[in-house]
Amino acid sequence: MMTLLEGIRVLDFGRFIAGPYCAALLGDHGADVVRIERPEGAEDRYLLPVTDDGEGATFLQMNRNKRSLALDPGHPQGRRIVQRLVRDADVIVANLPPQTLKRMGLDWDTVSALNPRIVLTAPTAFGTVGPYADRVGFDSVGQAMSGAMFMSGLPDAPSRAAVPYIDFHTAMAGAFGTMAALLARERTGRGQKVEPSLLRSGIIHSNTLLMEQALRKPDRVPIGNRSFAAGPVDVFRARDGWIIVHTIGASMFERWCQLVGRPELRDDPRFADDLLRGDHGAELSGIMADWCARRTVAQALDEMAAVKLPGAPVLSPQQALDDPHIREAGLLQPMTYPGLAGTFPLAAHPAELSETPASYRRPPPRLGEHSAEVLGEIGLSGEEISALVAQGVVGVAG
Repeated sequence: MMTLLEGIRVLDFGRFIAGPYCAALLGDHGADVVRIERPEGAEDRYLLPVTDDGEGATFLQMNRNKRSLALDPGHPQGRRIVQRLVRDADVIVANLPPQTLKRMGLDWDTVSALNPRIVLTAPTAFGTVGPYADRVGFDSVGQAMSGAMFMSGLPDAPSRAAVPYIDFHTAMAGAFGTMAALLARERTGRGQKVEPSLLRSGIIHSNTLLMEQALRKPDRVPIGNRSFAAGPVDVFRARDGWIIVHTIGASMFERWCQLVGRPELRDDPRFADDLLRGDHGAELSGIMADWCARRTVAQALDEMAAVKLPGAPVLSPQQALDDPHIREAGLLQPMTYPGLAGTFPLAAHPAELSETPASYRRPPPRLGEHSAEVLGEIGLSGEEISALVAQGVVGVAG
C-alpha cells in the first residue's frame, strides 16, 4: 500500500512531546524518521518508567516508527556527522530553544545553507518574537498564559489539565505545517522553517474566550465543570460512577426538560437561551444531579441516548482500557517493545485516511539500536563507526 511520505528522511532532535510526536506522525505516514539523542539517552526516554530497563510511557508513545541514532552532537566529530545527515535529509524536527539550535548548528541559517531544500520544524515555548522568546517552557506555559488555566477549576484555585493537550496540539500543528512545507517545496524547490509554539496553541484553544472578553468585557471567572454558554453542562454522580452531560441549543434543552420531567422549564425566562441557561447553570445542575443520583451510569446514559442528549461516562484510566467502544474502535493498538513482556496500548494515529492510511511499522527503538545502520548510510565505514563508539561520540544498543 502506498505511503504518503515514503522516501522522506526526517531527523528528530525532539524531546518529550511537541517535537517527538510531530516526527512520529510523519513516520506514521511512511517517512524514515531517525531519532537522535545523546549516547547516554535523553531524559524523555525515562519519563514515567514502565519497562524493566526504565524506558517510560512518554517515550513509548512518541517514538514508534523511528530508528535510533545515539550521538553526541556537541563533539566536533558529532557535529560533522550532523552536517552530513542534514545534507541528505528532508526534514529536521527540533523543539529546542533558539540558542540551543544555534549552538548545535541546527538554526535555520546554518541548515538551509547546507541544504536549501530542508524543512526545519522547530516548536518553541513562546515563539521567536517578543520579550519571552528566549524562555523555555512545557505544556503548562500554554495553559497558563492563554487564559485556559485561569478559567478551569474554581475561582480560588486555577486548575491545570493533567493531560498535556497543548503539547499534542503543538505537535500536530508542527506535522501539519511540515506537510504543507513539503508540498510547497514540490512547487518551489525550496525548504522553509515551520514554527509552532506552545503559547500559540494555547491562544488558539482559548480564542473564543479572549474574543468575548475583548468585545463584551464579561470578566468571567471559573465555574467548575459547568459552561458559561449553555446548560445543563456539568459532571454528575450516578449510583455507581460519574457522567458528563452537555446540553446546548433550544431543541436539546427541550428534550432535556422532558427527560427529567420538568417540561415547564422550557417557558421559564431564566432559561430562555443558551447564555441564560449558562448564567443559571447551578439550578439546572441541581435538577440533573437529582435525576442522575437515582440511576446507574448505564441507565442514565441509555435514557439520554434515547432522546439524543450528549453524555458519556467519566472513566478512570483502567476503565478506559476496558471500555468496549474504545476496544472495538481500535483506539488503542497493541504494540511491542524489545524486552517488554507482552504488548502495550498505543493510541491510534489521530485520523483515518481511506486510501493512504497511517500505519505502525516499527516499535519504539532501543537507544542506539540503529546507529551503525544510519551512519553506514551516509558513508561511514565499520572501522570509523567503531572508533566513534570507542571515543563515546556514538552509542550502540547493547
